[in-house]
Amino acid sequence: MDDRSARLSLPLLLLTSTSILPCVGRGQVPKKRIGVLAGGDSPEREVSLASGAQVDKALRTLGYDSVLLSITTADDIVPALTEIDVAFNVLHGGAGEDGTIALLLDVLEIPYPGSRPQACARAMDKDRTKDILARNGIAVPPGNVYADKQEISEFCTDAISQYGLPLVIKPNNQGSSIGVHIVESEAELIAQAEVVVERFGTFLVEKCIPGRELTAAILDTGNGEEPLPLVEIVSKLEFFNYSAKYTEGKTEFIVPARLDEQLAEEVKQISLAAHRTIGCSGYSRVDIRLAPNGTPHVLEVNTNPGMTPMSDLPRAAAAAGIDFPTLVQMMLQTAKQRREK
Repeated sequence: MDDRSARLSLPLLLLTSTSILPCVGRGQVPKKRIGVLAGGDSPEREVSLASGAQVDKALRTLGYDSVLLSITTADDIVPALTEIDVAFNVLHGGAGEDGTIALLLDVLEIPYPGSRPQACARAMDKDRTKDILARNGIAVPPGNVYADKQEISEFCTDAISQYGLPLVIKPNNQGSSIGVHIVESEAELIAQAEVVVERFGTFLVEKCIPGRELTAAILDTGNGEEPLPLVEIVSKLEFFNYSAKYTEGKTEFIVPARLDEQLAEEVKQISLAAHRTIGCSGYSRVDIRLAPNGTPHVLEVNTNPGMTPMSDLPRAAAAAGIDFPTLVQMMLQTAKQRREK
């Protein structure tokens, strides 16, 4: 096991540790603060820190006693949890988003907004997400997941035979479009596959669906979960990659998306269905590629969407007349509702 695997597996060890759990269980330490969990050790660390800073600022604006907890490794988590009454998890990627932290919070009976561990685990596994959605009648891009024992060159050749070119290659368990590439040739696909498997392990190769890039934010506004105005994404780069997402001026965001009312409602309902099918709760972001024939394809479901000034959930909320502090309050309310059940 490498250092990274050891760090990310530590929270699971905490769940069975009889020496650690009693010292952080509820009722043992008086807690009055909301802890914003941010950072982590995934490639999305900087985005998470930016999200955390925004959420912490909003909570303070709302009058809460909030503390921004910068997590670097799993060793930071237990000491951080001794300081708080409620956790607001904005860790992106890794243990923060794959259900590990949510499971730990459940065991420690620390309330938190957002999805439960099972939904987080499903959504983080892109191949599993696609399989679940497809079995429930929701269109997804066709593709294959790489198995460790298969020769990369053989896998790539098979994918091209099935789906043609261009193809999309992406890590199976990363967000923020990290490691995503569109490839135009077999040589390029093999080269990118070797890089991605070395850095991230399991990866997907998918048919490249032409069309428009959309994203739908789902939010429990107090009247049930509902889709917010759709965001249309027009990247000035080849596609909406990490650089396009987080570099000002490289992407145009159009809210609401330029769709007729009927099609917009169809995309919203498909996004809400994807949210519910994966088992998400409170809020999520569903990424969509709208094919030229009008068919919406769900690319992925994100249980811990970004909360930076450039992120899509706050952008969609603003279009619905929900300012950032109010958005954070609505998200936080799901933790209160869960505790009262």
